[in-house]
Amino acid sequence: MTSEEAIASGLPLNGNGAWIWLGMKCLLDLDSDLADELEPEAVRAARAAAIAPILDAEPGTIPLGDWLNLAHPGPGVLVLDGVIAVNVRVGDRVAAELVGAGDLLQPPGGEYDELLSCELGWRALLPARLALLNRSFSKRVRFWPGITLALLRRAGRRTRNLSVQRAIAAQPRLDVRLALLLWHFAARWGKVEPGGIRLSVPLTHQLLGRLVGAERPSVSHALARLHEAGLVSGQADEWHLHGSLKDQLAAMIEPDANKVERLVTAAAALRSH
Repeated sequence: MTSEEAIASGLPLNGNGAWIWLGMKCLLDLDSDLADELEPEAVRAARAAAIAPILDAEPGTIPLGDWLNLAHPGPGVLVLDGVIAVNVRVGDRVAAELVGAGDLLQPPGGEYDELLSCELGWRALLPARLALLNRSFSKRVRFWPGITLALLRRAGRRTRNLSVQRAIAAQPRLDVRLALLLWHFAARWGKVEPGGIRLSVPLTHQLLGRLVGAERPSVSHALARLHEAGLVSGQADEWHLHGSLKDQLAAMIEPDANKVERLVTAAAALRSH
């Protein structure tokens, strides 16, 4: 059975609704940046080959593990739209990562035997659209290596973003960690509004804790301090970041101006990439 046939025959529904199979569609129409490495005259031919099964997922738990298995041994699952929380449980602790449009999630490689048992779970925070890039897709686009190169860069970008998140989680003060994390996400998913940035992504206190390595009650207290200082407001589905990152850091870690400047410079460098 091909991946396309498996999808059409049905996969488990998620907890809050269903995923919808949209059929085979041209990936370059849905993510035009994948054609950036192609010569203009090659794009038309590549469009006919770069087709993939497309899925829409409602917010809630999604069977992304099943979809990754269907994509194996192809490139994986490409997020076209939406925001997905990736949860990893080791023992009684859960860490999280957010992925969104342009991120490539790859099937397990099985190159080594894991000594630690871990559980993976995926939850769509916003309506998501995904493309399954399986072996058939790889064969169809093999004559256009620019598409494969673009996908490799997507995988590298996800790794870099996760490294940034790890560095943020290493900051000793929880309020600083949360401010840096929210601004990190705002650079990708935020909208400029008078006086700051609006971040319309459902981020519960529990999820924020999983993202920065803290317990939910501690996150709630730290957010309350940020709110009292006029730096962050909102809750659950919408957050508002007031002022600028530099102003917020100065308010929290004054008088260490050099540290503020280093953090702001580093954040600007990351956005430029």
